[in-house]
Amino acid sequence: MARLRCKPVAVLEGYSIEPTLNLPTTRRLPVAVEIQAVYTGTLGCEATHGPSGKQLVTDAPVDNGGQGLSFSPTDLVATALGTCVLTILGLVSERHELDLSGAKVSVTKEMIQKPVRRIGALRCVVTIPAERVADAAMRTRLETAARHCPVHQSLHPDIDSPIDFEYV
Repeated sequence: MARLRCKPVAVLEGYSIEPTLNLPTTRRLPVAVEIQAVYTGTLGCEATHGPSGKQLVTDAPVDNGGQGLSFSPTDLVATALGTCVLTILGLVSERHELDLSGAKVSVTKEMIQKPVRRIGALRCVVTIPAERVADAAMRTRLETAARHCPVHQSLHPDIDSPIDFEYV
């Protein structure tokens, strides 16, 4: 059984997703989250989220010998980026009593083969209903926070990962 672990962090000094606000700069974070993963055969895995017990299934993509029946591990990286961006936008919007209902993200994952098979690009497009955020300064604040989401900050610099915004 494979184990994936996060490094334990009790407090990060100076951490803020919105550096322009007068928010406390010390934030208590969970010490660790454990994910249990089991190989189920035929290039599939089942992962269990320790705190909630929720499960998800992965499958290798067809172009890499799998059946493509579910998210691939690299699809989950793209999913993590998109959902992290939306979560950060949600946190900021709640602090400012904005309703971002209907905001969406589309992430396009591009794989490369050389020098090794890996993610080459994760291109995000965030679409927000224009009437939800009319103020230009608030749009800038939201966009800055999104580009500093923890997943985006964790990506290798060789991965092209722009985050673009559309207000429609």
